Amino acid sequence: MRLYVGLVHYPVYNKNAQVIASAITTLDLHDLARLSKTYGVKQCYVITPLVDQQSLAERVRRHWTEGYGADYNQDRKEAMELICVIESLTRAVTSIKERESESPLLIATDASKQKDRSLSYGAARKIIEGGRVVLLVFGTAWGLEKKVMGTADYILEPICGRTGYRHLSVRTAAAIVLDRLAGR
Repeated sequence: MRLYVGLVHYPVYNKNAQVIASAITTLDLHDLARLSKTYGVKQCYVITPLVDQQSLAERVRRHWTEGYGADYNQDRKEAMELICVIESLTRAVTSIKERESESPLLIATDASKQKDRSLSYGAARKIIEGGRVVLLVFGTAWGLEKKVMGTADYILEPICGRTGYRHLSVRTAAAIVLDRLAGR
């Protein structure tokens, strides 16, 4: 399986539909790393152009991969080694292309129903199982900015519960999506 995850902190929207850079949360780093390790993701890119946020994420990653945490919890070390802090989605795509000798198919996630380029979970799973290099892109805050959505090859259908409420944490959404796409 050649599956990668990208957690985009910029450009994303705030609740007023303004383009912002959202803050990295250390919970996202831990949970997405563990989730990525569990489902066989090759790399989890944490994407932000903000130097202070990159530093925070790197400090947490290093603590668990090189520092006291690496000795304290080997399982967490293995998971956190999948985290790669990077400045842009473009750079993440380049990194994957260098590693795989192939550009990844970009599958974006969105909480709203998209008509153009919509992809079902079943179709996405077939693509992944077929061996295609895939970068699954998650947005933070109130979702990926429309230009980022425009670069995606496909937009995964939204997670629909029993109500119209669709504002899951990115950790929760990623867990549901990865289980549907890469679970047994």
